Amino acid sequence: MRFMKWIFRFRQSYKDWLAYKENLKQSNKFKYWIVDTVESIVVAGVMALLIRTYVLQTSIVPSGSMIPTLMINDRLFVNKFIYYFTDPKRGDIVVFRSPMNDGKDYVKRCVGMPGDVLELRHGIVYINGKELIFPGINIQKDDSFFGPIFIPVGHYVMLGDNRANSFDSRYWGFVKRDDVLGEALFTFWPFSRMRVLN
Repeated sequence: MRFMKWIFRFRQSYKDWLAYKENLKQSNKFKYWIVDTVESIVVAGVMALLIRTYVLQTSIVPSGSMIPTLMINDRLFVNKFIYYFTDPKRGDIVVFRSPMNDGKDYVKRCVGMPGDVLELRHGIVYINGKELIFPGINIQKDDSFFGPIFIPVGHYVMLGDNRANSFDSRYWGFVKRDDVLGEALFTFWPFSRMRVLN
């Protein structure tokens, strides 16, 4: 009921605002132009803030941990909207808050899912005892050993595609679902590397 009252008040205020602008347009065109311009700037700013917070953000690749998929200083568009409706999938390139609470955002590939038993032997990832292969993706393997570990509910294992030079879940552990910000969609800068990510 309170929500409906709020909607009614908002609609009435909006009608009053439109009537005010119309009167201003008739009486003082210059003042109307100023009011209309300020309104447009405020609306655009609010929309940009909402989009950045809930829908789409840009991110920069800070390290070589995802080479050759992503290069240092590649700029990405990140879809924040998708993970409101679905969870990350194995193979997604994910942007997430640093598990070390250092205020940074990281970008890695989602490799281990909740409920998996994950192990690396000679740099090869095994999920529940079976070798994990991402067809068409150039993973730069190392010769590391890790695990086996059980991934708890609400947590993920994120690894870089450039395993020998990736500071990832092998070092700082699981990524919480709440720390996942979005899926990297495509690179937009530099133009020579603009492409959809997989």
